[in-house]
Amino acid sequence: MEKTISAAVSQAKQRTMTNFRWKIAFLIFLISFVAYMDRVNLSVATPVIMQEFGFTKMDMGFLQTCFFAGYALMQVPGGMLAEKFGLRKTGAGAILWWSGFTALTAFAQGKLSFAAVRLAFGLGEGPVFPSLGQATFNWFNKDEKGKASSAILLGTFFGPVVGPMVTVALMAALGWNAVFIIFGLVGCVLAWVWHRYACDDPKDSPYVNAEEAAYINEGRAAASEKKTAPWSRFLRSPQFWAVGIQFFIVDYIMYVFLAWLPLYLTEVHGLSLKSMGIWASFPWIALMAMVFVAGFISDRMAHSKDSNRQYTMRTLTAIAGVAVTSLGLFVAANTASGAAETIFWMSVSLGALGFSMSASWSTVISLGGKYTGSVSGWMNLWGNIGGVLAPIVTAFFVTNYGWNNAFTYTALFGVVAIVAWIFVKPGKQLAGTED
Repeated sequence: MEKTISAAVSQAKQRTMTNFRWKIAFLIFLISFVAYMDRVNLSVATPVIMQEFGFTKMDMGFLQTCFFAGYALMQVPGGMLAEKFGLRKTGAGAILWWSGFTALTAFAQGKLSFAAVRLAFGLGEGPVFPSLGQATFNWFNKDEKGKASSAILLGTFFGPVVGPMVTVALMAALGWNAVFIIFGLVGCVLAWVWHRYACDDPKDSPYVNAEEAAYINEGRAAASEKKTAPWSRFLRSPQFWAVGIQFFIVDYIMYVFLAWLPLYLTEVHGLSLKSMGIWASFPWIALMAMVFVAGFISDRMAHSKDSNRQYTMRTLTAIAGVAVTSLGLFVAANTASGAAETIFWMSVSLGALGFSMSASWSTVISLGGKYTGSVSGWMNLWGNIGGVLAPIVTAFFVTNYGWNNAFTYTALFGVVAIVAWIFVKPGKQLAGTED
């Protein structure tokens, strides 16, 4: 009888509850999407920029690295800013900064000016994803973290899906400079929208009623005053280092695709810019699909009788994802067939990485708790050290050993991530509620 009454109350609550948090999830998706569109634009425009300015592959690798250097430097400070000033102010300020420097890319006139603008662009974008990670913690029920984390990841991977095609079309119509100006303006609009609608605490939003606020905070300890993350404890934790190291490899592999797939397809397979814009999207479509599947599975397990199984499965799926990623990339690098078969294996490789990506971002929430901003900043710092190295290291291998060897060496790095995941232990929070 009591169960029947409880179920009826729960159903009545669901009927009256607003669902504004899912609009925030969509906004998170849009911000992630535009952020990665702004990154992929330079990769797609690489052949044209190389020709116009006489840049070499090493030059372009250096320019890509400048962005990731600035981005990596701001990861931990960005997480701390999100915790100190709130996700609303930190996120809006970061979006506005990065968008301004995206637009300024259009006016760069040489290697040094490109490098300065891309470095500043990276510094500005640094606090964005820690802010979004904090938003997934603040705005979603404990059983919705998988789908909420997927909103970030789907946006980041949808950017490279449509980025090549949109960028090529804009370049053909208006020139490469216009691409960066247009997306800079789009980012400025998003900064205003985020500041307008993304409150630090859902209960302070005029669009969230009491039922939704209570649901979001269900099973969560009452909020206390803002505290600085216990970094000394974190830095002594093998989990803390392991989650960073595995993400270093995962992001390294992803940024090899992001930085070099467009040029690889035009140079090795002789595709035109238009054809490349289509073919380059398939691996990212596969990645999006797998991230969605992984987020759905994670939340289903969180609702199951043995909810702790989700943590074991995160480890297993992350390890399997990296293993398949490395295998698919190795096969793609060593196939003698044409573009279609290569893209198939590239899609298998990058798609499988989606399981590791989803596990990483879900895990950073369970490890970090109220310090999710700092822990996600730490993990993203390591990921973007991978981003710093991926363009320039790959350029070195391509220049000296060829494209296929460069991809083969990248595939071998996956072993490091597999070992690191053994020590992550997603179900064990880094700091207790007393901290």
